[in-house]
Amino acid sequence: MTSRPEPAGLAAWNGGWLRAARHCPSPNFGPRPEGTVIDLIVIHSISLPPGVYGGPEVEQLFTNRLDWDAHPYFGEIRGMEVSSHFFVRRDGELVQFVDTDARAWHAGASCWRGRDNCNDDSIGIELEGLEGERFEAAQYDTLTRLCNALAQRHPVVHIAGHEHIAPGRKQDPGPGFDWPRLQAGLGWHDACFPQDTLRGGAASA
Repeated sequence: MTSRPEPAGLAAWNGGWLRAARHCPSPNFGPRPEGTVIDLIVIHSISLPPGVYGGPEVEQLFTNRLDWDAHPYFGEIRGMEVSSHFFVRRDGELVQFVDTDARAWHAGASCWRGRDNCNDDSIGIELEGLEGERFEAAQYDTLTRLCNALAQRHPVVHIAGHEHIAPGRKQDPGPGFDWPRLQAGLGWHDACFPQDTLRGGAASA
């Protein structure tokens, strides 16, 4: 059974935890700077090992429980301590790791709308997938509902990909992500999105 957020206003929230998500608390977080305005959503993609879906490895990584010796690729990320606020699996299941009021460790060195250190004032959402490949209809459905729920609790006015806030360093979610589909589902103004996402887009799942 999947967990999908419904747009039910602030009643959908218990503090910074979305009631409809499956909660898997991560130790990898910290306080946001005082006076922070949480107005950015950053979309990522991840799969562990790359291109393998449905396993526990992403959740293990974000909770510091990954067996670094279980796969050759894991040696390349050995010791990494990272997290995102949310993870959307291929079937649309929603997992939450970090309270949205707290600072998750998802963006790294980054800059968007004239501000550095996007971890400080953003919500990180990981989609189970491989950069450049397509995502599932169930993921767009959950992502749309999640973004709307976040906008009901935080003053969100910007959405960008990891590739936009860290150009040249990151390429996710990549050309397989259908930005026009997300924009149409949300009905948000063009100004909320990176300008290069408004010209066409990838084919829908």
